[in-house]
Amino acid sequence: MTAAHALSPSAETPIRVLLVEDDEDVRLGSAQALMLAGIDVIECGSVEEARPHVTAGAPLVVLCDVRLPGMSGLQWLPELQAADAQLPVILVTGHGDIAMAVDAMRQGAWDFIAKPCSADTLVAAVRRAADKRRLSLQVEQLRAQLEGRRGVEATLLGGSLLMERVRAKVAALAATSADVVIYGETGTGKELIARCLHEQGPRRNGNFVALNCGGLPENLAETELFGHEAGAFTGATKVRVGKLEHAKGGTLFLDEIESMPMGLQVKLLRALQERSIERLGSNVPRPIDCRVVAAAKEDLQRASERGTFRADLYYRIGVAFIELPPLRARREDIPLLFEHFTLQAASRYHQSAPMVTPAQLAALMAHPWPGNVRELRNVADRFVLGLLDDSLLPGGVAPSAAAMAPPPGILAAAGAEPASTRTLPEQVEDFERAVITQALRRHGGEISAAARTLGVPKQTLHDKLKRLNLSAAAFKVEG
Repeated sequence: MTAAHALSPSAETPIRVLLVEDDEDVRLGSAQALMLAGIDVIECGSVEEARPHVTAGAPLVVLCDVRLPGMSGLQWLPELQAADAQLPVILVTGHGDIAMAVDAMRQGAWDFIAKPCSADTLVAAVRRAADKRRLSLQVEQLRAQLEGRRGVEATLLGGSLLMERVRAKVAALAATSADVVIYGETGTGKELIARCLHEQGPRRNGNFVALNCGGLPENLAETELFGHEAGAFTGATKVRVGKLEHAKGGTLFLDEIESMPMGLQVKLLRALQERSIERLGSNVPRPIDCRVVAAAKEDLQRASERGTFRADLYYRIGVAFIELPPLRARREDIPLLFEHFTLQAASRYHQSAPMVTPAQLAALMAHPWPGNVRELRNVADRFVLGLLDDSLLPGGVAPSAAAMAPPPGILAAAGAEPASTRTLPEQVEDFERAVITQALRRHGGEISAAARTLGVPKQTLHDKLKRLNLSAAAFKVEG
């Protein structure tokens, strides 16, 4: 949505203007110009009269004269900022007050307008401020919804059936100390799952220790895992505690375990069986007490059948399994994930969180996402930084049916059906469901607001909800 439409009847959040002007003729003329542009106005003749209308989170833009009887606009500015730091305040100044207004902008005012000004100038300035206000309110609403989540649900976002199953399995396994193997493509969030198992489980007070088995030279892997004594080899000037020992009482996460050297696999197996290790250069056994969570991009059982992974280690760590679906297998989760990453990026880079247009959402939904959730997060970062065109996707290459189809092994385990087997009406329905879900989630289940966002009559949206078996009540924000 462009700024020019921020206050139109179809706007997502109607923004009113609190007009504070003591000159009755000027106030009347300004109010008429704004109302003719479709903007609601609250008219006040003084700060004292306007003050009760200002509350934190109010859908307002303040348009205030600098010179007023009683408290001036400049004097009121710090009070407004204390009440709501994101509230846009536009100061109206005489020619001699422009330097003063510029200084006020340095102190937090949103904009200033020099008198006399045309109706077009006034309306354009207010619409820009209203667009900014609408965005900041939506960011706060989304942040409140995301912060309202707890436990596994707060970490593993997504309303798809596939993610519901993953969350249920993670919640069940987190309460135990069982060793777990996590399968998934690059970027699907295997370490996130491992951390969730740790943080939601009985070992949360211990260390979470991560080791990338594919990123270590073989000659250093053993000392990383088991540690060494001072003088164990040239350059070992002091004692080093290995990962297995450091994870005592916590969780050891072995990423890309399929790439662990065969010789190290033997030693790891022995350590897990004996529940003790010996540091390099020492004959003293040291007890270990850690949960092992491993991650792999390929089936370890098949790797063991090929002889590239030890079968005995596979059976030792393969107590429970979690398969993470690729993002293309759960496209209905893309709107929520993208909103979440956009909010994170806006906070990290101190930027406003921009709105996603329907065309941009369509591009996001159609993209094959070979980098999965990690790629989506990077796109959200570039979106917030203004580094992408309207498509949001660099390159703009249309995905092939093969690229959009998830791996059959993961789909079979999750009980899902490949995208390539779905008819065009079914895929259109999936997209429609995702767009409606995003609108309901953005507006906390308010059907009227969601209908305005989608540009459809309220009754039409009711009919679509019934046809798609969606419930607006599921998106209501409590409290």
